[in-house]
Amino acid sequence: MKQASHRTTYRVIYGDTDAAAVVYNANYLRFFEIGRTELMREKVYTYKKFQDMGILLPVTECFVRYKAFACYDDLLQIETKLVELKKVSCKFSYKILRKNDETGKEQLIAKGYTVHASIGREGKLSPLPADLVPRLQALLPITEN
Repeated sequence: MKQASHRTTYRVIYGDTDAAAVVYNANYLRFFEIGRTELMREKVYTYKKFQDMGILLPVTECFVRYKAFACYDDLLQIETKLVELKKVSCKFSYKILRKNDETGKEQLIAKGYTVHASIGREGKLSPLPADLVPRLQALLPITEN
């Protein structure tokens, strides 16, 4: 399967870290949100437009696997992919990477996923709008024969 991923660059700020200048674990979910927001902005719609359409996409499930730690001032790459699309939900996967200045190789810092429900303003499950679905489907993995 081939799938284009979206990358967003993020530099770790001091406010992301704990007393040891290491990124606090919960902030990786913020990094996931940054990557997802930028993917959607570039390839689909802004979240503001989603709201204007009467659709919200709250997180209903999340998972993070930590592989290494990031520190203050690290320049990270947030790799984001849409991996699943259903009538009233979608799932994104993420990798947080840091390039090694000496070798040029990327190191996996963390990976994970988030699942989102499609709800209307009244807070009830609502199908994704028909004009939105093809834009999201275009982001899904392509199966090679």
